[in-house]
Amino acid sequence: MSESNVKFSEAEALDFHARGRPGKIEIVASKPMATQRDLSLAYSPGVAVPVRAIAENAQCAYDFTAKGNLVAVISNGTAILGLGNLGALASKPVMEGKAVLFKRFADVDSIDLEVATEDPRAFIEAVALLEPSFGGINLEDIAAPDCFVIEQELRERMNIPVFHDDQHGTAIITAAGLINACLLTHRKLEDTKVVVNGAGAAAIACTELIKAMGVRADHVIMCDRSGVIYQGRTDLDQWKSAHAVVTDRRSLTDALEGADVFLGLSAAGALKPEMVRHMAPQPIIFAMANPDPEITPPDAKAARPDAIVATGRSDYPNQVNNVLGFPFIFRGALDVRATAINDEMKIAAAQALAELAREPVPEEVAAAYGGRAQKFGADYIIPAPFDPRLLEIVPAAVAEAAMRSGVAQRPIENMAFYRQALRARLNPTLSVLSMAYQAARANPKRVLFAEGEEPNVLRAAIAFKEGGYGTPVLVGREDVYDLLRELGVDDPSEYEVLNSRNSPLVGRAVDHIYAKLQRRGHLRREVERLVNQDRNFFAAAMLQLGEADAMITGTTRPYSQSLSQVRTVIGRESDAEPFGVNIIVGQHETVMIADTAVNERPDAQQLAAIAVRTAAFARRMGLEPRVAFVSYTTFGNPPGAYVANLRDAVRLLDTMSVDFEYEGEMAADVALSHDSQRRYYPFSRLTGPANILIMPGLQSANLSAKLLRALGGESVMGPFLLGMEKPVQIAPMTASANDLVNLAVLAAATAA
Repeated sequence: MSESNVKFSEAEALDFHARGRPGKIEIVASKPMATQRDLSLAYSPGVAVPVRAIAENAQCAYDFTAKGNLVAVISNGTAILGLGNLGALASKPVMEGKAVLFKRFADVDSIDLEVATEDPRAFIEAVALLEPSFGGINLEDIAAPDCFVIEQELRERMNIPVFHDDQHGTAIITAAGLINACLLTHRKLEDTKVVVNGAGAAAIACTELIKAMGVRADHVIMCDRSGVIYQGRTDLDQWKSAHAVVTDRRSLTDALEGADVFLGLSAAGALKPEMVRHMAPQPIIFAMANPDPEITPPDAKAARPDAIVATGRSDYPNQVNNVLGFPFIFRGALDVRATAINDEMKIAAAQALAELAREPVPEEVAAAYGGRAQKFGADYIIPAPFDPRLLEIVPAAVAEAAMRSGVAQRPIENMAFYRQALRARLNPTLSVLSMAYQAARANPKRVLFAEGEEPNVLRAAIAFKEGGYGTPVLVGREDVYDLLRELGVDDPSEYEVLNSRNSPLVGRAVDHIYAKLQRRGHLRREVERLVNQDRNFFAAAMLQLGEADAMITGTTRPYSQSLSQVRTVIGRESDAEPFGVNIIVGQHETVMIADTAVNERPDAQQLAAIAVRTAAFARRMGLEPRVAFVSYTTFGNPPGAYVANLRDAVRLLDTMSVDFEYEGEMAADVALSHDSQRRYYPFSRLTGPANILIMPGLQSANLSAKLLRALGGESVMGPFLLGMEKPVQIAPMTASANDLVNLAVLAAATAA
């Protein structure tokens, strides 16, 4: 139950899903499959051994197969997002997306299954037969009332968790927000009067959960399209009638008179400002209609400044977003091999989320709000979706509740160790990158796209603008507008274009650059020619003169040429040379490689400076830096003739009292294996595998990064240019539009 203000074109969405391997998921082997012996162990005859073990003891399936970390995301497509009944096949992109979220947020493997039937009996039979394959079932986008029947019977028949996220995910996040809103307004749940507008799956689940948490049944009035659901109404099905109350109120307006809470899961505009004015003091409003709320927070606040308001939208405070719940709930349920997800586990998840929102907000989470210091209050009653603490706190609470309520088949004996294991599942760089995108939306910047006539650059600029990350400023000629129209932009005039031949800013650019170059043999007419004919000089001058906050270039010429042109205009940040860092993002780890872009044979002082600045960059990306100076030799074995600079860099750092771990010289395989370090080099100062590799020279660094990019695709990002006086990023010529957007967002994030 969430909606975002992120915008994009239909063409971009289709390209995203079609690019490379179609779709969003793939199967990757978790064991080596390189040799005949590997294949014999994986299949015949080796596979016979676990087969016999599972036949003797069904619990062994959790030890010898992926069952214990595998969830099926299942739909029949009868209620796809806000699109309605479009059929099972049309729901597949949504179900794949849900599978991606499971993996991204909680390291839960997931497979989407689309069942081509609208007959609930047939659907139930199909899903029930799948129990041996999965550790849990996530039902999705199934229309009411069938979703109630389906979930109830599957829960009764299956001995694994069955969870309809459209119902219970929304209910859990809503309950967490309600706990905190009541705390802020000094209410007790048992005394709170609630009006629920909407009687679909999510509304009924919300109502049932808050009642289970202590809200009195006679204090809840539910409304549907016909008004109040009261005892005596003759048009109610069994699910609505379960929430009918004795009351003489008949309309939503009547029901809200003096009410403490409005829970809206209905339609845009259903809650009018005059209704809000007649609610109790400090009213609590959850307007969660999708995609537009029953009332917007500004309108609600205008009617009642003392209101606490939550919606499903990311562009307003207090977003009710299901991604806060389902990945972590299943993580905890799977880890104790729960046979169900019961009310105790749902309540535990809601309470854990509520408690997390009351904790001090880490710096990286505050970055998602444009650097504003968020703290518990009326505009922060629900945690941010990218808070890295979610993966530790919510699954642990769910697991403990499963154990207390007797549905855990494998109780956890050491919760502290379990929490540590949960933390290890999170790749902090993925979280921080997500935070950077959130921060860009919260504090948008002006970014110069210097090669504004290139189709790939234009696609990136369109995505940057429509994503709400900032304002792209395109440097190009008059035909840029025609090119934008060809790429599907309805109103190209919304885009700002600077023409380096006739822009009114050309004179200022020439003056600025000539002032820098006049004593270096350049005539003014030469500078005019540079500015008119080369967009990098013009764009760099615009950045220096404050016409934008950051700059992207690089796709039309070699990296070194672009860097040389930019450096003619923009200086370095300090005495040290700029350098490039590539980021390799794995599922559970991130490794940085430097310098991949600038310095061909750095000396010891340069290597030490690169290490210091890369460590600071790593910290901003959520990593605790462990630096290895990499060579073909490890502490002189085998003897090497070209390692003096690396050894001297380590000695320099010894004199600098730096606040990060470092070691070297060492081979890359040793640097990345803490076991090897402990076994063969117990004196190593690293307390874990290195996550920053400082290469001895540009050739080895650049070759390594490009080989990894060719083999690993978009898991390799960069190079990110560090050390320039202004935020400039130079893309490789092979960069995709997505790479350019990443660079633009990170450039904007470093802008003052």
